[in-house]
Amino acid sequence: MLAWTIYLSFLGVLVLMFLPRDNARAARIVALLFALAGCATALAGAVVSGASVATVCKLPWVPSLGLEYHLATDGISLTLVILTGIAAVAGVLFSWNVEHRAKEFFAFYLALIGGVYGVFLSFDLFLLFVFYELAIIPKYFLIAIWGSTRKEYGAMKLALYSFVGSAMVLVGLVATYVLAGSKTMNLLELAKYPFPESFQRWAFPLVFVGFAILAGLWPFHTWAPTGHVAAPTAASMLLAGVIMKLGAYGALRVAITLFPLGLKSWHGAIATLAAIGIVYGAMVALTQKDFKFVIGYSSVSHMGFVLLGLVTLNEIGMSGAVLQMFSHGIIAGLLFGVVGRMVYDRTHTRELAALDGMALAKVMPFAAVTFVIASMASMGLPGFSGFVAEFQVLIGAWRAFPAAAVLTGLGILVGVAYTLRALQLAFFGEATEPAALAAVAHAAGNGGGLGGTAEFEPISVAERVGAIILMAATLVIGLYPRLLLDLIVPSFSTPLFDGLRKAVAL
Repeated sequence: MLAWTIYLSFLGVLVLMFLPRDNARAARIVALLFALAGCATALAGAVVSGASVATVCKLPWVPSLGLEYHLATDGISLTLVILTGIAAVAGVLFSWNVEHRAKEFFAFYLALIGGVYGVFLSFDLFLLFVFYELAIIPKYFLIAIWGSTRKEYGAMKLALYSFVGSAMVLVGLVATYVLAGSKTMNLLELAKYPFPESFQRWAFPLVFVGFAILAGLWPFHTWAPTGHVAAPTAASMLLAGVIMKLGAYGALRVAITLFPLGLKSWHGAIATLAAIGIVYGAMVALTQKDFKFVIGYSSVSHMGFVLLGLVTLNEIGMSGAVLQMFSHGIIAGLLFGVVGRMVYDRTHTRELAALDGMALAKVMPFAAVTFVIASMASMGLPGFSGFVAEFQVLIGAWRAFPAAAVLTGLGILVGVAYTLRALQLAFFGEATEPAALAAVAHAAGNGGGLGGTAEFEPISVAERVGAIILMAATLVIGLYPRLLLDLIVPSFSTPLFDGLRKAVAL
């Protein structure tokens, strides 16, 4: 069943190709229907599947090389497939205003979603790499064509960083394949192979960092804020929500699973980089003048929690990292939806100094309430998914790296500061500009009677529904995290992680 998440996404691309070029409404409806179908399939598949490894589809692909079309799931991949389905639906709803080349926009969008589903479901490492590369192409065009603020630069920088990371991963995969006898790229088989410790010591950092570049590992993170700012709203939501998770997932699924002895040698260095990334991203976000850059650097900081949790070498920290992947994907998508679509597309500015004079809480109360809820979730307040995820990572980090845990606590405090600063400046300033005063008057029913001419487009039904879906997701998991933890935690007890448990006593 879960294989249809991939097929439906690419089928949606095919249907969009036959639509009239100028029928933007039809393109939006087709994209929404296929995104909803993929999300429903992901949720249904999660209900009938479990935390244990289960094959979805297994067919010979290149028999002479031992390559297979092998799709499978465990609780980790199921969690991220669900995230992808929710993010895909929300992204379409927040893109309901797209008119320029809408057919091509949504075709690239669904192709990107199909590639992401493929990565999370692939248990043949060559197949995983193919889907991983497929996701790079549409994300480049989404930014380069429909983006803003140095969009070509942002798209090219993201693509170059991605390809450098991919090259590192490919070298590691080829070396792994050859050393294991050149017979298979099946993850389950390779996880049983006793790779020499000398090999793991150089293969692990090569593959882990290659994937972690896409996850925003400091100091290889600089593509992320630039890409987020340049991307259109839906692409920003996917970039932070699911694309960065591809890197973290690859680091866990490939580097950590296959090279546990290498992990044991390098986990201290990776933890240090992750902790620096948490504090660095938070402190840089605190100084930003551009609203979207604040959220971009916030993503770098929050992804540091994922990478730190992955190298704690204990179950609570690693399961917290996977939960943080889901949590950050939902929360970052919500933040970028508010900033990009609700605020920027209406005010045509992201400068916090300019927004400070618009009193947007009075003009756009729904956007303000949504951002308040998203801010509370991002700060990790109890009741939201971020609290449970970050708390688990902190406990795991304290057991493994007390100094890094203390540094991470500092990053959390700075995170509260930059979030409250952005919230205050963007929504709760005093209306001082004539355009802002006119907008307030219009919202109050005075028709712009204060002499201004500005009117802000009302928040659409599609945007409200998209925001509600994301807010509901972070609240449901925050209040009842067992929905995902019952999938995630047992996954680390499957035979896939036998090597890791033996090497580090997980």
